[in-house]
Amino acid sequence: MRQYHWGVPRQILVLTLAAAACAAAQSSPPPSAREIIGRIKAHVGVAWREQTVDTFKAGDPDTPVTGIATTMMATFDVLQRAAAEGKNLVITHEPVFYSHLDNTDTLEAGNDAVWAEKMKFIASHKMVVWRFHDHWHMRQPDGIMEGVLRPLDWEKQYNPATRLITIQPTTVGELAAYVRRKLNAKVLRVVGNRDMRVTTIALQPGAAGPTAHRSALQRNEVEVLLIGEVPEWETIEYVSDAVAQGKRKALFLIGHIPSEQPGMANCAEWLKTFITGVPVGFVPAREPFWTAE
Repeated sequence: MRQYHWGVPRQILVLTLAAAACAAAQSSPPPSAREIIGRIKAHVGVAWREQTVDTFKAGDPDTPVTGIATTMMATFDVLQRAAAEGKNLVITHEPVFYSHLDNTDTLEAGNDAVWAEKMKFIASHKMVVWRFHDHWHMRQPDGIMEGVLRPLDWEKQYNPATRLITIQPTTVGELAAYVRRKLNAKVLRVVGNRDMRVTTIALQPGAAGPTAHRSALQRNEVEVLLIGEVPEWETIEYVSDAVAQGKRKALFLIGHIPSEQPGMANCAEWLKTFITGVPVGFVPAREPFWTAE
């Protein structure tokens, strides 16, 4: 009587089924930008606001996604590099069209050449741009702050209850050099006494505004405030006056992009924890400033 080895056919059956499942997964259509954003909303861990800047800014939300690029600012340069990498969904932290609300009425009315070329590039490369600002900050922990603390090596020094950072004593000048190097800021400006020794820092990346800045500076323990940017007649003048009065205060203007950029690198790593089947990467925005010799 013929003997059958049942283990071999069973193994072949398992391999066949696995191959079929893999083929089915590969043949399934890629998710749309709308579907990807739906996943983000489901995972961010905070209730979604009706009034928010976190909306689609350009492109068709139903476009199939070939890759995802997170960035600090969706500049034309960033869009070009994302497209070259095959990433057509760009998730940006800051505006695309030169104002907080991305209102393009005046740009469209005047047929602005810079805006028009940017829109043409997005359309011709079937790209979609979506902003992720409010809810990434609202997340616990704040996605931007979490990312910025990491390259500064201040995760353990940061107290979320007080929102302050306590470091070993150093001078303002030494601290400025450290922050510039760690955040790769080409142009970091300082208001204050270079030789003043400090230990307590308030960090407010981006453009939190003069009210939030003053609130931190009014705390006796805060010696240095680190921010991205602010008009010169607001926080900068305030700290300049404080220094002239002999108060122990200093201000670092890091630049908006380098002050928050690590937070969007952090966003890419977070997305990878629940988005599969679509390449995800970080495309850094280049700091636009340079200094004259």
